Amino acid sequence: MRSLLRRRAAVVLTALVAASAAVAGAPSAGASTNGTADGAEHPATGLLVLYSEGLRVRCSGTLVTPTVVLSAAHCFDDAVGEVAVTFDSVVAEAPPLPIPAAADPATGYTDAELDTAGLRRGTSVSHPQYSHFTDLSAWNDVAVVLLDEPVTAIAPARLAPLGTLDTIVKSQLSSTVFRAVGYGAEVRKPLVGPQKATPMTFPLLRRHVDMPGQKLTPQVLQTNGTSNSDELGETCVGDSGGPVYLDGAVTAVTSYSNGSGDKCRSVQGFQRVDIAAARSWLAWFGV
Repeated sequence: MRSLLRRRAAVVLTALVAASAAVAGAPSAGASTNGTADGAEHPATGLLVLYSEGLRVRCSGTLVTPTVVLSAAHCFDDAVGEVAVTFDSVVAEAPPLPIPAAADPATGYTDAELDTAGLRRGTSVSHPQYSHFTDLSAWNDVAVVLLDEPVTAIAPARLAPLGTLDTIVKSQLSSTVFRAVGYGAEVRKPLVGPQKATPMTFPLLRRHVDMPGQKLTPQVLQTNGTSNSDELGETCVGDSGGPVYLDGAVTAVTSYSNGSGDKCRSVQGFQRVDIAAARSWLAWFGV
């Protein structure tokens, strides 16, 4: 039923890093699907790289205090070692990935490896009631990365007040536009080979995408991934854990997509963080 963005992100990082070399010079016309290179618009959103089941995984997250990065719990399923963190808007225009591979994928990144690479590092903690995509009434797909050193040059993002999304009248949800930010793959046709739009790893950069609302539950916000508008789009692999903004405040984090999502054009789900189940847990970390 669901295409989990974290699992697909692992495949993208391990398999497409090499495959993207042939198309790295392609123009960066869109982000995810119909998105935009973010530049300096959302500096608190960073790239997270970690290891899980021997694979290097990428997700996104948002600085919400100088030492806490908000993300999604599914990003850290079976995670090992430290999490590499960078807030660079443009990570790499072309291969190779400037974040080195771990010496031992089975144990993940060490402090020494990330220090040598000049990268920030932290430890992931997932919500203790995360349902692992089994219970929509208690989804709880939220996590944090606790940074070893505080970030002083970037202002943390602001979380929306409790119940913000509940104030949206149901009839107006489809006309409400949300903004997702992350380091997701760009969907475009390759320069060579079959001309099928495909998620591409490079260029690897922070992008934002605007999306119309579709459905709201006590735990999850869904957006419509079938819009034909050039101004609206969808998240893609690598955007998991990234923020969803409404009126300049973070209301949710990227969680899942329904359907195959081969072109990242499916109904998408986002874990709400304007709810008590998320905020009471985040309060333990000073958020």
